[in-house]
Amino acid sequence: MADMNYTTIHPAEQAVSANKVLKNTYLLLSATLGFSALMAVVSIGLQLPSWMYLVSFIGAMVMGIFVLPKTANSSKGIAVIFAITGLLGLGLGSILTLYLALPHGPQTIATAFGGTALIFLGLSAYALTSKRDFSFMGGFIFAGMMVVLIAIIANLFLAMPALSLAISAAIIMLMSAFILFDTSRIINGGETNYIMATFGLYLSIFNIFVSLLQILGIMGGDD
Repeated sequence: MADMNYTTIHPAEQAVSANKVLKNTYLLLSATLGFSALMAVVSIGLQLPSWMYLVSFIGAMVMGIFVLPKTANSSKGIAVIFAITGLLGLGLGSILTLYLALPHGPQTIATAFGGTALIFLGLSAYALTSKRDFSFMGGFIFAGMMVVLIAIIANLFLAMPALSLAISAAIIMLMSAFILFDTSRIINGGETNYIMATFGLYLSIFNIFVSLLQILGIMGGDD
């Protein structure tokens, strides 16, 4: 009889746990996005050079891969995730400074921001309402990342605007798939650490925004 009660309660407890992780993830994601935006404003005000983007991105990825997983189960993880997102915001600001100097720069940034918000909110809402399991997308995402990585390396030598456009579009598609994949994992209990969940969703949003900026910048360059 005790075993029957356990099997009845366990799914409910799992759902409560998943909802708690989801709530904490969105709260932390909102906070880190706000902090990142603040650091971008600071970067713009300081007129940091464009190479700061690469330095910040590499530093943030090193921290995300080697430091964050070791601290994600303690309060130190909060400080680390804010350091990572703040660093990315600082680097992003140096890129936004370049766009702001263009004739239609502010409009381009605003369009990229709006597009990123629509993509994230739309995909998150779909994953939450449908409650589908998108774990099957893992193989597709990995293969897509390998293809994009090869294309990026190739374009370092070819420097083709058309290829850059295709790479940015592919990154948006991959990051959109990541949003569905990561949100699904949270809902279904595959991800139980809200700090790591925040890191994954933040990176998807960040990369979608940067890729939209690149696409709009290339397309707007013909004006």
